[in-house]
Amino acid sequence: MKKIDNSLHMEPKVVVVGGGTGLSVLLRGLKRFTPNITAIVTVADDGGGSGVLREDLGMLPPGDIRSCLLALANTEPTMEKLFQFRFKEGRLKGQSFGNLFIAAMNEIYGSFELAIKEASNVLAVTGKVLPMTLENVTLYAILKNGQVVKGESEIPLKNKEVGSRIERIYMEPKVSYPLDEAIVAIEEADVIVLGPGSLYTSIIPNLLVNNIVGTIFDARAPKVYISNIMTQPGETDGYTVLDHVEAILKHSREDFLDYAIVNTETIPVDSLEKYIHDGSEPVILGDKDEEILNRKGIKLIKDNLVDIKKDYIRHDSVRLSKILMKIANKDDI
Repeated sequence: MKKIDNSLHMEPKVVVVGGGTGLSVLLRGLKRFTPNITAIVTVADDGGGSGVLREDLGMLPPGDIRSCLLALANTEPTMEKLFQFRFKEGRLKGQSFGNLFIAAMNEIYGSFELAIKEASNVLAVTGKVLPMTLENVTLYAILKNGQVVKGESEIPLKNKEVGSRIERIYMEPKVSYPLDEAIVAIEEADVIVLGPGSLYTSIIPNLLVNNIVGTIFDARAPKVYISNIMTQPGETDGYTVLDHVEAILKHSREDFLDYAIVNTETIPVDSLEKYIHDGSEPVILGDKDEEILNRKGIKLIKDNLVDIKKDYIRHDSVRLSKILMKIANKDDI
């Protein structure tokens, strides 16, 4: 177990909103600085092993929840390997043990919310991991060409196929509510963080839950958006930092954010090759992005935030966490 770093003189209450790899990377850094973390995680995904369990068992998808639990876990390396293990053969091919564990907990306790709490106890999780809602929601995207795409996993595929940007996303059923615990965490937070992660399929779905935008806006904590380092094929092709921010504002309200954190570090060409081949490119600041963000009352924080491991481009979670701690503690940035 890593020792909590108290060098920043406080242990602020941090709420992070999102899903996917980006969120779990950030959480690994944050837990070094504060134990007071609440991760509010999307349950709109319907692809991969999570999608199979969702369809077969009628449960909420556990994949993003599992990744966040492991990121905040204080357990033996063997246990983490076990939870991340994916079966390679047979009917369980592609399924992770961690997903099956959460599915079993869901059956035992008859509640997804309780299943996550019990899984958190088993893994000695720092902070809390909460689903964005307990409703069985389906994500839809309206493309700029008017086409409607159903399903989180289908959105980037169809978008890439037809080459039309996403205009807006919405969820069915229209009525879905956040957990009471999530509301309390937001109200008590010292900083509220959106991202990093897939813009339309990990971050924004959380903002579609009833009353959540108003609750976040009314909270006393500063609201921070962490821009992705790379664009996502079929989702944010050609997006600048401003395009990402404006998508958040379109699905919330114009005065929703206080800060935007962006990477300005140059990424080595050899690390970019695989991403460019897959249709991804660095998210850049457009010529007037900073000026426009300032006019919107959003303070831009620029820093070298790249961490490359095994050819994967990720955020430097420790450097990012230090910035968030300064915002939470109202220190000068």
